[in-house]
Amino acid sequence: MRRPTKKKRSQEATPPEKTQDVSCFGSKPPFWQGNSQGMRTGPLLAAVWLLLVFTVTPGQNGRDTRRTKRKRDGHDPDLSLELSGDSPAPRNHDNHDSIASTPQLTHEEIQRILWREEEERLEEDEQLRKREEAKKRKRKERKEQEEKQRRIAEEARRRREEEEEERRKTEEEESRRKEEKEAREREEKLREEILREQEEEEVWLRGDVFQMLPKEEEEPEEPDLLPAPIPRPPAAAEDELKEEEDEEEEEEKEVAVKAGGLPPGCDISDVTLTCDNAKLTYFPPLLMPQLKSLSLEGNNISSIPAEAFNGIPNLEWINLKKNKLTSAGIAQRAFQSLKMLKRLYLDGNLLEVAPANLPPSLQELKINENRLQRIQGNTFQGLSSLVILELEANLLSEANMDPEAFASLAQLSYLRLGQNHFRSVPQGLPPLLLELYLENNLIEEIPAGVFNNSQNLNVLSLRHNRLEETRIAPLAWIHHRSLESVDLSYNKLYLVPSYLPTSLVHLVLVGNHIERIPGFVFAHMDPGLEYLYLSYNKLDGEAIEPESFFGSYHSMVELCLDHNQLLSVPSGINEMTNLHFLRLNNNNIRSIPDEGICDPECNGDSTLVAVRLENNLIDPLKVSPSAFSCVRSSSSVVLKPQKIK
Repeated sequence: MRRPTKKKRSQEATPPEKTQDVSCFGSKPPFWQGNSQGMRTGPLLAAVWLLLVFTVTPGQNGRDTRRTKRKRDGHDPDLSLELSGDSPAPRNHDNHDSIASTPQLTHEEIQRILWREEEERLEEDEQLRKREEAKKRKRKERKEQEEKQRRIAEEARRRREEEEEERRKTEEEESRRKEEKEAREREEKLREEILREQEEEEVWLRGDVFQMLPKEEEEPEEPDLLPAPIPRPPAAAEDELKEEEDEEEEEEKEVAVKAGGLPPGCDISDVTLTCDNAKLTYFPPLLMPQLKSLSLEGNNISSIPAEAFNGIPNLEWINLKKNKLTSAGIAQRAFQSLKMLKRLYLDGNLLEVAPANLPPSLQELKINENRLQRIQGNTFQGLSSLVILELEANLLSEANMDPEAFASLAQLSYLRLGQNHFRSVPQGLPPLLLELYLENNLIEEIPAGVFNNSQNLNVLSLRHNRLEETRIAPLAWIHHRSLESVDLSYNKLYLVPSYLPTSLVHLVLVGNHIERIPGFVFAHMDPGLEYLYLSYNKLDGEAIEPESFFGSYHSMVELCLDHNQLLSVPSGINEMTNLHFLRLNNNNIRSIPDEGICDPECNGDSTLVAVRLENNLIDPLKVSPSAFSCVRSSSSVVLKPQKIK
């Protein structure tokens, strides 16, 4: 009866409304925060909770554990019932005895236990928060590390590309310098030649030396004050000008004299006066003793009076190209007073004979594109200093040129007689002649001994003539020790000529009808042929013999066999140890053997710079890479396009 009394007392001591508040323990402040009710119910709750912990049976461990968690959160239903006074009756007496025998905890111990549990919960929450932060931090660090590695890899890739590009540029620059050095060592001029017959295509001739002398550029001069002109103008030509035009010219001259200036369209710069394309019909009166250069190109001047140069006696260069000068309009002694004259250009006029009484100081005379019909023995009398003479595009032939015409030209080294009517090489060539150009004539033969008097001849151009190999005398030039360059393009040759000069280095045979290269045709040359151009001929499968290039294996530098009918790579090319440029394009070649161009047994430094094989019948996929092992760069081999798809 003791236990019901105790229960009743407990119910009486706890008001119902307060008990309801305690059951909502999780939503009320804990007893240690100053709540008086919490101070009274806190120890009781702790004691009950501890009694339940110590009295649970082993089978109830899992359920009690969950209940313990709910108690910790303040939501245990049994505890709420017990605190409210509605707790169920005890299940058995043994449990009551255990509860009765359990030692009671003090208020301080219960408070410490609750604090400890609260601290543990807070520590667990703190640890959980720290673990979450650590995971976030690790994910962030991992992402930053990946981004850093990506940037490092990107930077490394960029550096590799820059280094590769720099290395490529360096290699290209070294290759370019090396090629320029080789070109300078050969001392050859590189240019492209445009074909005028058959096909209009550029001919790539790096060693071509057959070209006009470069035009000398005038040096820039400083402006100077205009001197006063000669007070009296020259008389106009009565045959070509009307009376009204004479009066207008006289008026223009008087105005120019009074104004102290020059005719419109004239410019003066220091010692150079230029009146090009100024529509002048007369030679302007000038009084300029200091004048060195005078250019009147592109006007309508038809005469030069005897006193024309009285006011400009120190002229060194006169340009009268593209006027209307006639032989009758030039006074006999018009140029005689010019003691310092070195260059006289009369191209593009109407002259029938060369001017007489030219000063002995003259070094360069050009009378191209006129109507010269004869050259007498005394035409160039006294011009012992003349070095360059050009008489192209006139009406000259061996019939109207005196054999003694060049006898007095002791210093002449450059002679152009192209675009005339010569049927044979002119006789009496100057002894010091170095270059002779006879292209676009009617020359049919080269007789023996024609060059015997010109032992210094170095360059000879006979292109666009009517030569056949049988009309070239065996002794015409074979023993010539200075003749290095011969151009026989666009003639009527069917074979590579025999008995070529021993000293020959350049041989141009473009645009003939050549069907065969005889064996040993180059064998007698010393030091050996270097440049051979056989483009646009009729070479076929049987045209080249195994001995055709004998004598040039160690000297050949450029070989052009393009635009022919070759069926295979000619034999002997792989033995050319100094070959730089090879052209076999526009033939009927079907395959490239491994040993066709490159010698597989040669281990020395390769010299081959460029190979052209386009427009043949080659399947590029069937060409072995070793076929071009001696070419410096694979990009220098041109294989596309081909005639087959």
